[in-house]
Amino acid sequence: MNYKSLPDELLVIYLRNGDQMAFREIYQRYWKKLYNVARRKVQDLEAVEELVQDIFLRLWERRGSLRIDRLDAYLFTAIRYAIINHIKATLVQEKYAGYAFASYNEALFTTDDQMDLDELMNAVEQHLTDLPEKTRQIFRLSRLECQTVKEISSQLKVPERTVEYHISKAIKTLRHYLRDYLLIGLFMNLFL
Repeated sequence: MNYKSLPDELLVIYLRNGDQMAFREIYQRYWKKLYNVARRKVQDLEAVEELVQDIFLRLWERRGSLRIDRLDAYLFTAIRYAIINHIKATLVQEKYAGYAFASYNEALFTTDDQMDLDELMNAVEQHLTDLPEKTRQIFRLSRLECQTVKEISSQLKVPERTVEYHISKAIKTLRHYLRDYLLIGLFMNLFL
């Protein structure tokens, strides 16, 4: 029997009955088309090959229970869902890798680092009290609460230039007060 000349409908019937030659013909007709569809969406060539192989593996494994009206529509729908699932799995892996990397970096943050940070924050807090009330308030909103100049300007109902002035003033003052502390920290980091 010449399977190449058979229409998809007959190949599906033979496939349901476990005909390996019908399966081989379906594979020959569609593997390259499915590969090209997957290749447009997935950059990893090994993953593309795996997706296509999985489609045909499931087709063979489920051959007896499949209800296929149009073989091409069935296969292209299957590859589309396989691509979507692959992309979802990749995103989950990337998120997990990012989380694991962040957790690893946090673990590297030692007790000594925490003590140095606490000491620096205490020094900043102590010298903030020397600043005028408005400058202190704007600096806290900007640097400690991470608000933008525009948000601070809107909240305090002052021009953005005024907010920028107070931030600049606070930074200059703190830089002057903390220069010895910062130089020691820089010096230590150069030799560690």
